[in-house]
Order: sequence, then structure tokens, then C-alpha cells
Amino acid sequence: MIKEQIESLRRELEQHNYNYYVLSAPVISDFEFDSKLKQLQEFEKAHPEFFDPHSPTQRVGSDIASGFEQIAHIYPMLSLSNSYSEGEVQEFYERVRKGLNENFELVCELKYDGTSISMTYENGVLVRAVTRGDGEKGDDVTANVKTIRSIPLRLHRNFPDKFEIRGEILLPWAVFDELNKEREAQEEPLFANPRNAASGTLKMQNSSVVASRKLDAYLYYMLGENLPADNHYDNLQAAHSFGFKISDATKVCKTLKEVSEFINFWDTERKNLPVATDGIVIKVNSLNQQKNLGFTAKSPRWAIAYKFQSEKAVTRLNSVTYQVGRTGAVTPVANLDPVQLSGTTVKRATLHNADVMEALDLHIGDMVFVEKGGEIIPKITAVDLDARLLIGDKVKFIKNCPECGATLIRYEGEAAHYCPNENACPPQIKGKMEHFVSRKAMNIDGLGSETIHLLYENDLLKNIADIYELKVPDLARLERLGNKSAQNIKISCEKSKEVPFERVIFALGIRFVGETVAKKLAIAFKNIDTLEKATYEELTAVGEIGDRIAQSVLSYFSDKQNIDILERLKSYGIQMSLSEDKMKVSGDTLNGMTIVISGTFEHHSRDEYKTIIEQHGGKNTGSVSAKTSFILAGENMGPEKLKKAENLGVRIVNEAEFLLMINGGKDVKVEKNGFAGTLF
Repeated sequence: MIKEQIESLRRELEQHNYNYYVLSAPVISDFEFDSKLKQLQEFEKAHPEFFDPHSPTQRVGSDIASGFEQIAHIYPMLSLSNSYSEGEVQEFYERVRKGLNENFELVCELKYDGTSISMTYENGVLVRAVTRGDGEKGDDVTANVKTIRSIPLRLHRNFPDKFEIRGEILLPWAVFDELNKEREAQEEPLFANPRNAASGTLKMQNSSVVASRKLDAYLYYMLGENLPADNHYDNLQAAHSFGFKISDATKVCKTLKEVSEFINFWDTERKNLPVATDGIVIKVNSLNQQKNLGFTAKSPRWAIAYKFQSEKAVTRLNSVTYQVGRTGAVTPVANLDPVQLSGTTVKRATLHNADVMEALDLHIGDMVFVEKGGEIIPKITAVDLDARLLIGDKVKFIKNCPECGATLIRYEGEAAHYCPNENACPPQIKGKMEHFVSRKAMNIDGLGSETIHLLYENDLLKNIADIYELKVPDLARLERLGNKSAQNIKISCEKSKEVPFERVIFALGIRFVGETVAKKLAIAFKNIDTLEKATYEELTAVGEIGDRIAQSVLSYFSDKQNIDILERLKSYGIQMSLSEDKMKVSGDTLNGMTIVISGTFEHHSRDEYKTIIEQHGGKNTGSVSAKTSFILAGENMGPEKLKKAENLGVRIVNEAEFLLMINGGKDVKVEKNGFAGTLF
């Protein structure tokens, strides 16, 4: 009898939570809800044998602090390409039209300005909630997410057995304002904006405090093997029926005009919303068409984010200072009277480079127009000349490094000035170390920027190789560290020796060598010794590596100090060659061939076929020429490519022929680099 009462109360309170937080249509008062919740708490306390971790009483959170476990995403969380004009949206539309060569629909939805989350449900129950992290893995924040009332712990009917759903966790404006009032009264630092407050709250160790912050959430994407529908919009509607909070501001658009109307409406109306938004997300509706369009190195070809036009403000320029980055680039920074802009307090703004600074004709004391490019990075766009009365000196770009005094240089074709003293300029040295230990590189915990600065100042770190020479007693005696932190750093250093070769190349901080280029270099040269001896011709023969990257790689390996550091890293056991598994994937069937991919395919997406081509020695290119070896053609091949191929006598190879060519007709296992099945 008591068990039935408890379960009945739980079901009733779950429905009231759904009515209040998802439908915004409560049917009982807060007092009645609290009374029923208290009754359930008393029942559960008296009968612990009926404990349920998904009970509505568990949303209050725990005051037991705990660290966050790192969880790998089954479907990596990548970012969207941004656009800032309707012209760029039209270009996206045309790319999709040409890429598909068939009818398609777009779904427009609001881009909420919060912190991303991916949640897994099994048999209708929330089992895991993971932050975006670095896109490949994130922090398990399930305990904190369970405190958010608009996120269901248990679903309604007709849901898939297992799926993921992604969305944005937000702090409503009203809660944000109230929270800052409380912090101001307690003389605590104020949160800059709701996004930062939401992100910081979600990562708190005390879930009872998280519960008190009243976070909200909007969900915008389902992932899994057996989704309710084969299109994005219908999956959202199904998710709503399961009990998820899905935005009403979601519309299927069949024409570019409808997309434009949606953008124009919400550019104004968004200011009346209870939560922060910074744009519109536009996605191809069909999941099959999404797969066929595939991905670029960083984002999908089937979606784009339109960012609302920046807000502007006027404030006074007080001074200009200069920052030196890890690559030696010197950036001028304007120091301003504080001003409110897009929900944040702005005190500093980038001036980009000497040319921009000169074009603005800045003088100390000028009243300047400040805006946020994409509502993220503050910048000065103009001077209010009418307000120019009593002003100070004209602002001129410096000639010497503000950190080490070296004479700055400017490379031909570059907008920035650089400090060439990379091995003796403190910000560059520390910046290289910060990059080396970062999550996407060697992933060494405990060595944040402040700790690296502390170790540098105490002569314990002078370059990236010194990291592996650190000793626990030396670390433990330093302020803010202690023995446990010191031991954790050493453990993390040891674990970093397992980081794969392609990430080691990225970690070295070679100028212009990002994650994607590092992977290409690893696959092409297999080990550090071969890469070190590579010639300009060998480097530029690798796909997407041009003159600038090749020269940078050559310059890095011509520096004796870099070679000495590499020798030390080798001696510590850092991975300096491609793993055997990745070696095996590669073949030479397509060596020396240049291949164009066109159309849509049954067995793999176009991005997967690009990877297969590279793994078998071939080179991808986007345009047909006399040098093209053949075209891998799927359904709806582009008519212009077909016509050009016929004129040039270029061979057309279909999907079945291609698979036979490289693997005897068997399916091909592809290292997808986190792209296949990735949703946002």
C-alpha cells in the first residue's frame, strides 16, 4: 500500500514539474506542490527500501563535493560555422542546393546562449549528462543536471530504448539579475553574463548549490540508431511528447524567403525572451541529406549559425597596452571606461593590429564606438569625432616587444607584428607550455596558466621538455600547490606519454599547424624523424599543406633548440610515431592519384570517402581537371562536373567499383576523426 502511495505521488509530482517547467502551464500553486513534495520526502525517509534515484525529491542535489569524470562522446560535439549577413546565409543555401542536387527543407531555430550539454537516456531514464568539453570528451555532470527541473529524469511514452539528446543549459535573465544582486550584497565578484554563470554553475562541485541557481534548458537535437523520424523537425516534436522542453520558435522553411522572414522577426522579438539568444541556427531537415552533405574539418555542411548584428556603445579610450601571444604576435588592446554591451561589462577591446589602429586615428581620451563581433569579442569600430574636444596624444604602434624589448618584425603579407625572440620572450615561452599541456594536446592536468607562471618564475620550467623533469618535492613546496597537487601533476605527466603522435605534433606549437594539419602530417610521414627530414616538396605534396605551412615546419626543424627539446621528449617516452593500428589502416592502392568526389552515397558519407582516399595514398580535390585520376560518383552527381569529365575524358567510378578497387568489395573501416553521426 505505502509503495503504491509513494509511486503515485512521484508520478503526480513529475507531471506537475512538466506542466510548470516545460509547458509553463501549472495547474496547482507552489504551496500545494511544496506540500506534496514534503509529504513524499517523509514517506521516502520512513521507507528507505523504496528509494529511487529518479524521484522528484532527488532534484535538490547533494552537498557532497566530487570531481568530474571525463566521458568520451559517442557522437563528438563539433561547432557550427558562423554567418553575420543574410548574404552569407544565401551562400550557404546555394552550397546545400548544389551539394544535394535535389529538393530540401531547412529548419530554423533560435541559437540559445548558454552551455552545451549531451544527455543519454536508456529505457526512458536519464543515465548520463556530459558537457561539450573539447568536443571529443567532456565532464560527467549528471548529478548537477538532475537538479534542473525542466530536464525530465523519467520520460513519457513511446521513446526509443536508447538515445542522446543535446541542448543548451541556460540561466534566465531574471535569475541572473537576482544572483548578481545577492553577490553584490555579499561583496562577491559579479557574473559577466548569463552564459558564464550557467557554465560555472554546471561545473560546481556542490549540486545542492546548483539546484538553488534555478538553471533552465532547451533541447535541440536527438541522436541514436532508432530515432522516431528521419527528419530533424519531427524528432524535435517527438522529443517534446517524451517530456523535453523544446523551443516553440522552431520552423520548417521551404524557401530562402521564409528563412529571411524568420531571421527578421526574431532579431527584434528575441529581446522579449526570458533567456539570452545570440542568433539563429539553420539546419537541413532530412537526416539522410545531412549525412550526404557531411562535414568540413570543423563543422557540418548541412547547418550554419546566423549571428545577430552586434550591439554598439560609446565610451572613453583611456590607454592602449600590448599583449604578446605564444606565436609572438603582438596585439594592441584598448583600455576603456566600463560600459554595458550585450549583457556584459566591457572594459577592454581589441585593436587587432597597427593598420587598424592607424585607420581609426585614435587619440587618448577619444570617445569611441565599441561593439561585439558576433557578440563575443569587443572591438572599436570608430571614433566619435564630434565629441573630440580635449584629447591626448595620438596612439602609435610600438616598435619593440613590451615583454623582452626585441625589435618587432612584420612578415610580408601579414597584418600583425611579431616578436622574433621566441625562445627568450616570457609570454611566448609560457604560451607554448600552456598550449602543450592543453586538453586537445598533451592533456596534462594541474598545469594551468597560473601554475605555469609560478613554475616559470621559480625557474622550474623554461621549455616544454622541462615539464617531464618536474619533481614532487619541488612542486609541493610552492605556494597553492602542496603534496597532493604535486603528485597529481606527475601522474598526469606520465599518462600524457600515451597521447598519440598526431596530438604530439599539434602540441609542439609549430606555427600554422593546427589539429587537422597535425593529423595529415602524422599520416603522411608516420614518425618524427621522417617529418624532421621532410623537404619543401614532400611537405607541399600533402593535401591542404601549402607554402606557408611548409615553410613554418621547415623553420621549426631547422632550429637547434627545438631539436634538442624533441630529443629530450623522445627520451621521456613521448609517442613519436603513428600507432600500429593507424599504420595498418593506410594502404597504397591510390598512391599518386588525384580524386574528385561528387554526389551522394549509400555506404559512406563524402567525408568518410575523403578519409578512405587519404588512408590509401590518394589526394582529394574539389575541381575536375586534366590531372584528375577519376571521379568517385554517387547519386545526383553534379552536372557541371559530369560535363567537364566527359570533355576531358576523366574516368567515372561508382561506389561499388571504388570499394572493389581498394578492398576487394568488402566494407572499409574508417577513422572518422569525430565527424560521422555528429550532431549539434
